[in-house]
Amino acid sequence: MINIGDTIDNRYNILEHLGTGGMADVFEAKDLISNKIVAIKILKEELKDDKNNISSFRKEASSAASMSHPNIMEIYNEGTFKGCPYLVIEYLKNQTLLDKIEYFTKFAPKEGSQIMVQLLEAIAYTHSHNIIHRDIKPQNIFYMPNGTIKLGDFGIAVNENDAKKCGNILGSVYYLAPEVYGGKSYSIESDIYAAGVTFFHILTGRTPFDGTTEEIANAHIKNDFPKPSSVNLLIPKEIDQIILKATKKNPAARYHSAKEFQTDILNFLNGVKVKKSFLDRIFK
Repeated sequence: MINIGDTIDNRYNILEHLGTGGMADVFEAKDLISNKIVAIKILKEELKDDKNNISSFRKEASSAASMSHPNIMEIYNEGTFKGCPYLVIEYLKNQTLLDKIEYFTKFAPKEGSQIMVQLLEAIAYTHSHNIIHRDIKPQNIFYMPNGTIKLGDFGIAVNENDAKKCGNILGSVYYLAPEVYGGKSYSIESDIYAAGVTFFHILTGRTPFDGTTEEIANAHIKNDFPKPSSVNLLIPKEIDQIILKATKKNPAARYHSAKEFQTDILNFLNGVKVKKSFLDRIFK
């Protein structure tokens, strides 16, 4: 058990308990070598004897530590304290994107689009490292005071080559792609779908489907994805078109890359007409 005032590995002095998640506790700490304030994410003590929990925790470290990008939360170090693995991560004492949405109710189309440009930059970089995030949602996106967006929480991320081996459905029910509910493997396209739902949430202040877990899952599989402008009349048809393409039921009809998704948003911001492809007319 970690207490305020403890020093981990003669380097990280624990200052404050920041929160508790499903698998880990998060603390604010001071790095006595660099003099930086960092966050320590450590596996809960009651979970340390389960090899699967330790493996999952380690995967987050290996996934995020391999990447360095201004729109991705940094991991500085990792280790073990009293038998519990821990990560030393960038300390982001700022609101998540969900906090911002709840405070402002929703973002204007232009500002929401600028947020998505940054988020898709992070997702494109992640995919270029053959990593599927699997949990893209506003709670895992940090909004810095200067407007910079940072994607975090790679706790259930998986290498693209290993995605087919992952049988369990993980991630938030509100953002999961229909094919994942249907038992198919996670993919670049399932991350694209989650980003599309996130874009919808940013601009409307709500998720597209609500209800019980089963009702939400069935809606993602069977129901037409709602037009964002049906919720927020200020959303232009070009944004409707972009979000509806990102959230097609058929993964083959979605954007095939985060860069392609980003390009259409940039075209909208620059006043260039977003083209509708032949496939968009065929696939839902």
